[in-house]
Amino acid sequence: MKIKSTRFGELDIPAAAVLSFPHGLPGFNDEKEFAFIPYQADSPFAFLQSMINPDLTLMVVEPFTFFPDYKFEIDDQTLGEFGLADDNPPQVFNVVRIPEQLAEMTANLLAPVLINWRDRRAGQIVLEKTGYTVRHRLFPRGLPKANDQGGR
Repeated sequence: MKIKSTRFGELDIPAAAVLSFPHGLPGFNDEKEFAFIPYQADSPFAFLQSMINPDLTLMVVEPFTFFPDYKFEIDDQTLGEFGLADDNPPQVFNVVRIPEQLAEMTANLLAPVLINWRDRRAGQIVLEKTGYTVRHRLFPRGLPKANDQGGR
C-alpha cells in the first residue's frame, strides 16, 4: 500500500507493518492506523507514520535499551482489549521528543505504546501511581561518540 509522508516521501508499506490503533493516540484520537517503520536494523528506534496524515510521524524507542529497569503492570482489562497474553506479550515502545539539541532527546515513560504483532493492534496506555514522567532523557551523559567502542 502506498502512502505519502512529509518526512519520508512516498512509501510502499507492507500490510504486516500497518498497525491498528482502535482508540487513536492521545492528542490524535482520529488517527487509527499507523505504519511501523524501523529506523535501522538492530536500532531501538522506529517511526509511527500515520496512514492518512502525511505530516504526522512519531519517533518511538524500545525503552529497555536506555532504561533497563523500566517496569509496569498491565491490568487484565487492557490485556484483553489488546489481545495480549503470556503467549502473546506486547512489544513496548515509548514516544520520543526530539528537541533542537539531540542530546536532550526524551522518552515518554508515563505512556507506553503497546504493540500486539500477532493481531497488528496497538495503543498507548497511561500508567497510574508511578514515578515515570513524559520526559526521561535518553542521553543524560551526552550523545555517544561515533567512534566510541565501549571504552576500548
